[in-house]
Amino acid sequence: MVRAWRRTHLGSEADRATFRALHSASLASPALREGLTPGSAERSIRHLRALLGTPALALTDSAGLLAWDGTGQHHEGRSPALAVATLERGATRSFDRADLPCSEAGCPVRTAVVSPLVVEERVVGTLQAFAPYPTAGLARATDEVAQWVSGQLELAELDASRRRLMEAEVRALRAQISPHFIYNSLGAIASFVRTDPDRARELLLEFADFTRYSFRRHGDFTTLAEELRSVERYLLLEQARFGERLQVTLGIAPEVLPVAVPFLCVQPLVENAVRHGLESAEGVGHIRISAHDRGQECVIEVEDDGVGEDPERVRRALAGDASLDSVGLGNVDARLRNAFGDDFGLVVETAPGAGTKVVVRVPKFAPGVHP
Repeated sequence: MVRAWRRTHLGSEADRATFRALHSASLASPALREGLTPGSAERSIRHLRALLGTPALALTDSAGLLAWDGTGQHHEGRSPALAVATLERGATRSFDRADLPCSEAGCPVRTAVVSPLVVEERVVGTLQAFAPYPTAGLARATDEVAQWVSGQLELAELDASRRRLMEAEVRALRAQISPHFIYNSLGAIASFVRTDPDRARELLLEFADFTRYSFRRHGDFTTLAEELRSVERYLLLEQARFGERLQVTLGIAPEVLPVAVPFLCVQPLVENAVRHGLESAEGVGHIRISAHDRGQECVIEVEDDGVGEDPERVRRALAGDASLDSVGLGNVDARLRNAFGDDFGLVVETAPGAGTKVVVRVPKFAPGVHP
C-alpha cells in the first residue's frame, strides 16, 4: 500500500526529474534577474550545475571568470581562454583534453562545452560545463540552459530599462511641477514676512520639507502616508495663497497608510485640482481627498468642484500630449501602468462646469514593489 501511495502521489522518475529541474531553475532565477555580476553568478551557479548534473560549472562575463562550482578548481585559470574562443565564434563550442591539460589523476574535468550568453543580440558571457568525456546530450543541454540563462538576463536588462524610464519620468515630473509651485509658494511666503513673521517662518519650513521630499533621489516608491504628508504640506502653502477660498476635506482609512505607491503619484493630481479646478473659478473651492481599503486594492480619490474640463483634453493629457498645461497627468498614469499593469491606470471623471474626480487604484501587495 505504501508503494502504491508513492507511485500515485510522487509520480514516475521522469516526473520527479522534471520537478527537480524546475526547482533548480526557480532557485537560480532570482539572482540572474539582477544581471550578470560576480554576486549573481555566485548565488546561481550551484543551481545551474544541478540542472546539468556536471562535475563542474563556470560562469564568465566577456572579461573573465565570475564563478566556479564543483570539482577541478585547478582548471579555473583556463576558463577565460575558453570564453574568448567561444565569444570569437559566437556559438556553442566543445573543448577536449588538449584544451584542458591535467596531470591530476582521477580529475573529472577532461572536456568542456561552452555556450555564449546573449542579451539583446550582444554576447555578454559564457556558461561552461565540464565533464569527463563529451556527449551530444551534454552539448544540447548546455546550449538549452545557456539560452534560459540568457532569457533571465534579458529580463534583468528589461527591469533595469524600466527603472531608468521611471526615474526619467520622475525627473520630468519634478521639472514640470517646480516652476509653478515654487514661484507661487515663495510669493505667498513673502506676503507674510512683514505682517506675520511667525507664519512666514512656519511656511518656509513647510516649503523646505516639501521640496526635500519632492527632490529626493532614492526609491521609485513610497508609502501612502509619506505621499499624503507631502500633499498636506503642499496644501498648507496653497492655502496661504488662496486663504478661505480653498477648503480641503480628507478621509483616509488608517489601514491603507502603509501601502506602497509610486513616488509623486498623488501630489500632481492635487495640484491639478488647485490649478485647473479652483484658480479660474470664483468663490470658495472644495477639494476632497480620500483613500480607502477595497479588498486587495487601495483606492485613492482626488475630487474638486471647480470648472471641470473637456474630456477630450483629458484623454490627450493621459496620452502624454506635452502641449497641454496639465501637471503630470499622463506621467502619473504611465508610471502606474508600468508599475502595476494597464488595469491600474488613472480614471478621470469630468465635464465642463461639473468639477473633476480622479481615481487611483493600487494593489496593496505587488511583486517587487516596496517603499
